[in-house]
Amino acid sequence: HVGIYGETGSGKSTFLDLLMGLIEPSSGSIFVDDQLINNKSNPELLTRWRFEISHVPQDIFLLDTSFLFNIAFGSKSYEINKNKIKKAAEIAQISNYIESCANGYKEFVGERGIKLSGGQKQRIGIARALYKPFSVLILDEATSALDSETERKVINQIYKFYKDITIFSVAHREKTLLNCDRVFEIKDGIIKEKLLNKKK
Repeated sequence: HVGIYGETGSGKSTFLDLLMGLIEPSSGSIFVDDQLINNKSNPELLTRWRFEISHVPQDIFLLDTSFLFNIAFGSKSYEINKNKIKKAAEIAQISNYIESCANGYKEFVGERGIKLSGGQKQRIGIARALYKPFSVLILDEATSALDSETERKVINQIYKFYKDITIFSVAHREKTLLNCDRVFEIKDGIIKEKLLNKKK
């Protein structure tokens, strides 16, 4: 679990875009398991790498449809695994709210999720990311709208159920990164490892 820390505008999101292969580095190379992901002679490597990643962006896009289809975003109706949807929602700490709604997982969220708070939108985004198959999870300030207790529960649940995957967490709050194995600060165009006080 790798934490990325830095002030607004320091380049955290650009770093993630490079990591996900959404943009190419202007110099240098990016290797995953000793393989160059931007290999012009083998573009399939980049495609395969992208399929390994599940990403929770800062801004969650929601359709004016049900919780079910927003979590299973991009899936065909007949492909949806409702048990897996519920499990992802439980880990993201949003299942109780969904199940308290009159229509449960069939409840509509409104255009761009207008019926939901910022924290609820983020948790839907997390549930969506957990629903798809992945081996790398990227959390781009994915819990910034959550209170500290809910944030702690979400992060602990992800650690519990996804012990064997690689996680990249980007955050403004240092305490969000306290459980990371390694933390890197981006400052003035330089990435350097940072040791956090685990007692915080």
